[in-house]
Amino acid sequence: MADQSANPLRRTLSDGIVPQEVVARTEKSWLMVMAAMLVVMMAIIVVTGIMGALHPASNVEVIDPLTLHLQGEFVESNLGTAAEPDGSVTVRIVAEQYNFVPRCVRVPANTPVKFRLTSADAVHGFLLPNTNVNTMVVPGFVSEVRTSFAAPGEYAMPCNEFCGLGHHAMWAHVSAVQQDQFQNLTSVERARCAAQ
Repeated sequence: MADQSANPLRRTLSDGIVPQEVVARTEKSWLMVMAAMLVVMMAIIVVTGIMGALHPASNVEVIDPLTLHLQGEFVESNLGTAAEPDGSVTVRIVAEQYNFVPRCVRVPANTPVKFRLTSADAVHGFLLPNTNVNTMVVPGFVSEVRTSFAAPGEYAMPCNEFCGLGHHAMWAHVSAVQQDQFQNLTSVERARCAAQ
């Protein structure tokens, strides 16, 4: 008895105290579990990165930002609002420092609207407050968003991605008009909101 009390490490443990060997074994087990989880997560990140680079998303459209004004759908004569055979409309806009071209477009209310945008120089943002439209406009790619406007009205389009010193002044407008009024507009009037 005297031997046991003289050396506190050899004493029998009271209830609730876990022996050192059990604690060490448990900590080692948890360390192995955490290391395995870390390895699995890192492997997922690497594989996802490699696969994403090999197989980009299917909706990626590329365009040459140096020649987009010269050929294809973003030449100046195609910009603005165009009526489609199915009754919807397509709006083509080019974002450039520090302007949207065209600066204002007219679209019919209660009609599906497809916005197709690209940038000629830097990353820009395209936002229509109080709608589901919010996207980045990246040089070399075509961004596409779809929406409709429930009622006629004016919608401001700020650039919501910092694009340089003139970023604060980069605004455009969408004017939603009645469908019968839209049908009577010429293609030039659809790309300008000023009264004729």
